[in-house]
Amino acid sequence: MSETLWYWIILGIKVFVVLHIFLIGAAYVVLLERKVSAWIQDRVGPNRVGWRGSLQSFADVLKLVLKEDIVPEKADKFFHRLAPLITISIAVAVWAFVPFFNEITINGTTINGTIAPDLNVGLLLLLALGSVGVYGIALAGWSSNSKYSLMGGLRASAQMISYELAMGLSLIGLLLIMGSTNISDIVVQQSDYWWGVIPKWNIFVQPLVFLIFLVAAFAETNRAPFDLAEAEPELVGGFHTEYSGLKFGLFFLGEYGNVIMMSAIMATLFFGGYHAPWIEKIAFFRDNQIAMALLQFGMLSIKTLFFVFFFIWVRWSIPRFRYDQLMNLGWKVMFPLALGNTVATAIVLAVIKGMN
Repeated sequence: MSETLWYWIILGIKVFVVLHIFLIGAAYVVLLERKVSAWIQDRVGPNRVGWRGSLQSFADVLKLVLKEDIVPEKADKFFHRLAPLITISIAVAVWAFVPFFNEITINGTTINGTIAPDLNVGLLLLLALGSVGVYGIALAGWSSNSKYSLMGGLRASAQMISYELAMGLSLIGLLLIMGSTNISDIVVQQSDYWWGVIPKWNIFVQPLVFLIFLVAAFAETNRAPFDLAEAEPELVGGFHTEYSGLKFGLFFLGEYGNVIMMSAIMATLFFGGYHAPWIEKIAFFRDNQIAMALLQFGMLSIKTLFFVFFFIWVRWSIPRFRYDQLMNLGWKVMFPLALGNTVATAIVLAVIKGMN
C-alpha cells in the first residue's frame, strides 16, 4: 500500500476519533456542569434519563433537534444561518494542532500526535484560528436584527479583542524561553526534570504567564465571571437571543467545545501536555509504543478535565463583573502585566546569554 494512501487512511481515522471525542466530550461536559452546579448548590441534578442522568445530554440534543427553527422576519437569513456554523467549525478546527501523544512508528509507518502536519508555526495558527471564532458571534448579533443580540455581539467582539491582546503578548515571554512556536517542541521541552524529580513544566518557569492566560481564557470563552456577551439580566440571551432549535444547540456546543479546547491548550503549554511524569519511566510503557501513546492521550485528557472542572467551579462561585470592570482589567492590569513580563523575560535571557 502506498505511503500516500496510508497517510489519508491515518488522517481519516484521526479526524473520526477526535471529532467523536469532541462531540461526546462536549455533551458530557454539559452534564458535568449540571452535576457540579447541583453539588455546589446542594442539589441532586439530572438523574432521570439513563443511569443517574448519564444520558441527559443526548435527550437534550434530541429535544433541540425536534424544536422549531425560528428565524426573525427582518433578520439577514443567510448570515443568521452561517453564524453558528462558523462558531462550531472553529471550535473543531483548532484541535488539528493539539498534540495528543508523541510520534510513534508502527510497521515502518510514522504517526505523529497531531491531526494536521507538525508545523513550526503551529501555536501561531492555533491562536489565529481561535481569534476567528468571534466572527460567528458578531455575525449572530448583527444578522438577528435585535438590539439585545447586537449589543451581545459588540460586547463579545470588544471583549475578545481586549483579552486576545494580553493573551498573545503574554505568550511571547514563554516563546522566548522555549525558542520555538512548534507546539510539539514546547511539549517535548517540558518532558525533562529538575534534579531528576520535579517536571520542567512551564507553570514553574512562567507562572505569571499562566495566570494571565488563565484569566484571558475565561474572557475568550465568554464564561462567567466574564459572560457579559450573554448577560441574562441585561441582554436576555445576548448574541443568541433570536436563535432556537439546532442552531442554538450549535452555539451551545461551540461554547463548551471552546472550554475543552482552552483547557487542552493550557494543559499543553503549561503542564507538560501529554507527558505523564514518572509513569513514562516504567519499562512496560517505554517498550510498547501503542501503550505509551494511550497513556499520553489519557494523561492529556485528565489534565484537560481538571481545567474543565475549574471553569465550571469558577462559574458557580464568582459573580459576574460589570462591563467597565471587565475592560479595566483587560487594558489596565492584564496588558501591562503581559508587556512587563515580556520585557523582563527578554532582559533576563539577554543577561544570561551575555554571562555565557
